[in-house]
Amino acid sequence: MPETAGPADSSPAPERETQNLLTLAAHQIVWRVGWTFKTESIIVPAFVDTLAGPGRVGWVRGLLPLLKYVGQSLPPVFLAETLKGMRKKKWALVGLVVLASLPYLALAGVLFATAGRKLWWMTPVLLAMHFAFFLFYGLYLLAFGTLQGRLIRATRRGQLLWGACFWGLIPTIVFCGWLMPGWLESPVPGWGYLFLAVGICFLLSALLACFVREAPGHAGTGPRERANGLRETLAALRRDANLRRLVVLILLSGIGLVIIPHYQWYAKRKLGLTDEYLVLFVITMTTAVSIYSLVLGPAADRWGYRLTLRLATLGAAIAPAYALCIPPSAGGEGAEWFWAVFIPLGLTPLVPTIMANYALELCPPSEHPRYLSIVNLALLPPYALSPLVGWLVDVSFEAVAVGALVLMLVCGGLTFWLDEPRRKSSCQLSGDNRQPTTDN
Repeated sequence: MPETAGPADSSPAPERETQNLLTLAAHQIVWRVGWTFKTESIIVPAFVDTLAGPGRVGWVRGLLPLLKYVGQSLPPVFLAETLKGMRKKKWALVGLVVLASLPYLALAGVLFATAGRKLWWMTPVLLAMHFAFFLFYGLYLLAFGTLQGRLIRATRRGQLLWGACFWGLIPTIVFCGWLMPGWLESPVPGWGYLFLAVGICFLLSALLACFVREAPGHAGTGPRERANGLRETLAALRRDANLRRLVVLILLSGIGLVIIPHYQWYAKRKLGLTDEYLVLFVITMTTAVSIYSLVLGPAADRWGYRLTLRLATLGAAIAPAYALCIPPSAGGEGAEWFWAVFIPLGLTPLVPTIMANYALELCPPSEHPRYLSIVNLALLPPYALSPLVGWLVDVSFEAVAVGALVLMLVCGGLTFWLDEPRRKSSCQLSGDNRQPTTDN
């Protein structure tokens, strides 16, 4: 049955769309600055190592991706219908950003209260706060993706991607280069300042999101509709073959990405680099993300997200290959060049966004929350293996890196299995009021 376009699905006025694009980009720039101070691929794993001290704690670092994706993936499946029924999605976005700031503000308070002491219960507290943050972050991704899908046309979402990443680069480098080195000199109290900066930036980004101009949408769904959220999610998988192919790709790429928190451990414990290099790692990765966004955003707008996803997954495969070229015996100058591994790793934060934007083009706007929740949920199974991967890293980082390299290459090949939605008139979400009339 064809869907009738309503207020929530109509094309935005050009001037309002531009204003919303700039507002959402400013929101994400401030959000990204805060995120950099808690980068879960570098900063949070390094803090786990600081608290745990010497010893084999790879399985503890491995818990970080698992907790991340349990928190990030499950709530959207059950709350997608609730978000879909909200008349104004921006208030969900604002509220979730405020909630996401609370775990890091609380963690900063704990660190200040302990005055630099490393107590046994601090690692569980860190893991609990990490999990709490991603409970809200998963819903944030759902809210942001839904709001973006409603207010920004598919052919302009790449502008939002590269605009937020590129223009967020300068403040990120300035604040990280200025503040982070001094904070890392006195590790445990310094981590408190890091996490306080995270919370403050998130709160500022929530304030910016209040200025999004969004017209009220459809009335809320009833209790029975919300109760059927999981059933409808499964139905979407059954009827959409291309969505099932995307899920397979997500599953395999997730397995290849769980090694990411262990690169900084390898650099410090096996190559002998100090915590001072963490700042270089963070700045390198942040700069790489911004530069890649300049290419991938416009490429996605012009040629679609299938090609962009292919470039990102194959490019990310360079990271484990490069790490394997600098064995522990290299030492000296070879080890000092390990920071370059974070150049290809800069593609990894863009991969989930690209997958989400690809999923948005597979369905009409009314189905956006459900498809986004499926993308999030598909990352959960591979990340359940993360503690095991962490344990294997303690045994042989090199073996795990080889496995990650193979899987990422396979994922790049699997993108040829996906359809390009913009080439199929039944799936294309154009800038006018027409809606798809058939299922994918």
